[in-house]
Amino acid sequence: MSIDRVRKYFAGYGMEDRIREFDVSSATVELAALALDCEPCRIAKTLSFMVDGRGVLVVTAGDAKIDNPKYKAQFKVKAKMLTSDEAEAVVGHAVGGVCPFAVNEGVEVYLDVSLKRFETVFPACGSSNSAIELTIPELEKYSGFRAWIDVCKGYTE
Repeated sequence: MSIDRVRKYFAGYGMEDRIREFDVSSATVELAALALDCEPCRIAKTLSFMVDGRGVLVVTAGDAKIDNPKYKAQFKVKAKMLTSDEAEAVVGHAVGGVCPFAVNEGVEVYLDVSLKRFETVFPACGSSNSAIELTIPELEKYSGFRAWIDVCKGYTE
């Protein structure tokens, strides 16, 4: 299971005990916010795309939506999310648990500026019932991100 990969990944930093697992689903922003008793905007959702034959993950705030013109300006292609089967094969995590940790080789991670307004956020940990609370500097460090980008709309500062 990919949560085991993520747990092992965080064990390398002595942080595996910070992963939270729930008896209920956290597969969507709304469900994760309920499980964590937090605002939906603080859920760090990880969206998976294919760009020029490589997997690309964009981590955004829970209340943000992809802005197609911004996305196309950034990546030079139209935004097309991976299907459930493609996400698991390309990224290494199933939809509902896709996260920027312990991903398959060659997958690129980007963080959207919609996250910068929070001190801490809650990304998934490889399963549809897990999360970890990270500061923005921790998210930067542990996600191995390539760059901060601005490809979203619909969120409030």
